[in-house]
Amino acid sequence: MSRLTSLPTPLQAALQSRRLLKVIAGLRNFEAASVERICRAAGAGGADLLDVACDPQIVRLAAAVSGLPICVSAVDPELFPEAIAAGAAMAEIGNFDAFYAEGRIFSAHDVLALTRRTRELLPEVVLSVTVPHLLPLDQQEQLAIDLAAAGADLIQTEGGTAARPFSAGTLGLIEKAAPTLAAAHAISRAVELPVLCASGLSAVTLPMAIAAGAHGVGVGSAVNRLDDELAMVAVVRGLREALAPAATAVTVRGTRLGHGGGSD
Repeated sequence: MSRLTSLPTPLQAALQSRRLLKVIAGLRNFEAASVERICRAAGAGGADLLDVACDPQIVRLAAAVSGLPICVSAVDPELFPEAIAAGAAMAEIGNFDAFYAEGRIFSAHDVLALTRRTRELLPEVVLSVTVPHLLPLDQQEQLAIDLAAAGADLIQTEGGTAARPFSAGTLGLIEKAAPTLAAAHAISRAVELPVLCASGLSAVTLPMAIAAGAHGVGVGSAVNRLDDELAMVAVVRGLREALAPAATAVTVRGTRLGHGGGSD
């Protein structure tokens, strides 16, 4: 039986209907006041999942103020068990954007090793694994295949830090999202796992992520960079509204949980 069936029923439904909206508070955001604002806004705005730093206190805070399932992100597998015990519904390796500026690069070998160790520690917990966008696209595809064999349940894409948008307005937003959209398209056709498209997305490009083959999206800076909680709620609601029509259109074409959508 798929580990995905252990997720809360509404979260399973969001994946099944390809409309999952994950709000990312930040892998390195341990500031309680900031996390609380983001989590309240995510809950009020209609998100399906919260992605927070891998810390038991952060997990308990996020769950209490949002009412949403919690995903914990880290690049150290040893941190996951306590956060899961504190109530997190799933674990995620990555994403890696926060480390690139420091010169820390994650190879395919590194990500596979992290995945295998996490699966040893948490054999029954749902595990999402990010594929580093610094890898060439064909290597991203192969890594996704290897991750599926190593026990990953979901694959997440990234690419926001690699994008070099040079246009203003809508065109610039599309340029910003291009790397993660390309990865979602390629990986969703290489593996039979749900793909979450994240990094560099906006309300403009969320429908493109679903059309590219993603079962859901992760959005961070569009929400967590804001200081005003009401503004955060408005952004999350806008993301929710942008995602719904795309999910409906793809669902009509017919997909099922755990499949990337093929080449239809």
